[in-house]
Amino acid sequence: MGRQVKFGEQELTLNLIGVTAFFALKQSIHMSYQMIKHVSVDYFDAPLWMLRMPGTSISPLHIYEGSYRYRNEWYFLSYERWEPLVIIELERHTKYDYVIFQIDHPNAVASKIRMHSKN
Repeated sequence: MGRQVKFGEQELTLNLIGVTAFFALKQSIHMSYQMIKHVSVDYFDAPLWMLRMPGTSISPLHIYEGSYRYRNEWYFLSYERWEPLVIIELERHTKYDYVIFQIDHPNAVASKIRMHSKN
């Protein structure tokens, strides 16, 4: 997979690597731990009416990479399969309300994010 989560002292960084970064038109998302409102692992089905701004989507194949707007909220989506995803709800981020991404061992990653965001 073309995603990596880096745990810094004050912030979490989602790095996009290779083709994933190319299709998302972005290389990283930075989120301070204080901005993280909620973290979960679940399936996410992107609404058909989401506006892609900018990014790549191939909805029949469940491929979404990049920034999307839906109902006055901004989403950053990065996944290419129908499987459980890490879903981060943010508050006071400069752009995104939700960051949703695919990664190996999503439950372990979500648990580690929760531990860091509670400190």
